[in-house]
Amino acid sequence: MKARVALVTGASKGIGRATAVALAGDKRTVACAYASDDGGAKDTVRLIEEGGGRAAPFQVDVTEPDAVTDLVEAVTADLGPPVIVVANAGTNRDGLAVRYARADWERVVAVNLTGAFATIQAALPHMMKARWGRIVAVSSVVAIRGNAGQVAYAASKAGLLGMIRSMAKEYGGRGITANAVVPGLIHTDMTSGLADKARSALTEDIPAGRTGAPEEVAAPIRFLASEEASYVNGAVLVVDGGLAA
Repeated sequence: MKARVALVTGASKGIGRATAVALAGDKRTVACAYASDDGGAKDTVRLIEEGGGRAAPFQVDVTEPDAVTDLVEAVTADLGPPVIVVANAGTNRDGLAVRYARADWERVVAVNLTGAFATIQAALPHMMKARWGRIVAVSSVVAIRGNAGQVAYAASKAGLLGMIRSMAKEYGGRGITANAVVPGLIHTDMTSGLADKARSALTEDIPAGRTGAPEEVAAPIRFLASEEASYVNGAVLVVDGGLAA
C-alpha cells in the first residue's frame, strides 16, 4: 500500500520536528511545513531521509489563506494528498491583559488558531475522498490552567480544543478522527527563554519533577495518527508530567 502523506506545520524544530521524524518512522511520507527557518526544515528532512523515510520541506505562512491552499496543492503534487495533518505551528507574545496590544492578540490567534483551522480545512477534502484521515492539533496546558501574562496564547490554544471536538463530530462517520495533544512544559525554543527562577517554579508544580522532551509529545501524536487509533476521536490527551492533574 502506498504510504499515507502527513503534513506537519512548524516542522523545523521542537515538537514539530520530533513529530515529523516519528511519523516517518511509521512509514508515513512527511511534508515538513515551516514559516521561515529554511535550514531547520531541511535538517528535519535530512533526519527523516537518513532514517530511510521520505520527506520534503514546504515554506508557508499559515496566516495567509491562499498560501495554505497553495501549500496543500504543492504537497499533493509533490508527495501525494495529505490525509494526516498535525497542526503544530505556533507563536507567543506575552503581556498582561490590561495593556496587551491588539496587534499582538491578532497575530497569536492568527497563527495558533486560525492558521490551524485553515491548514486542516484545506486538507479535509483529501481525507473525505479517501474516507480516512487523522487530524491532530497541538494545544498547550495553558488552555486548561491559564497563565498570567499569556491571555492570547491561552485563548488561542483553548480554541483549538473546541475546534477539534467539533470536527470530531462532523467527520467521525467518514473515517476521519480529530484529536488534540496538550503539552506541558516542554524543552523547546519557545520555552528556552524562561528565566531560571520561573523555570524552577514551574518545575516544582510538575509531579514528574522535570520538563518534557519534544519526543515525549511526538509519541502520542504518532499514535493518534496511526491505524490503531481509529476509535480515538475528540480526545484531549494531556502530556504534561502531571502539571494539570
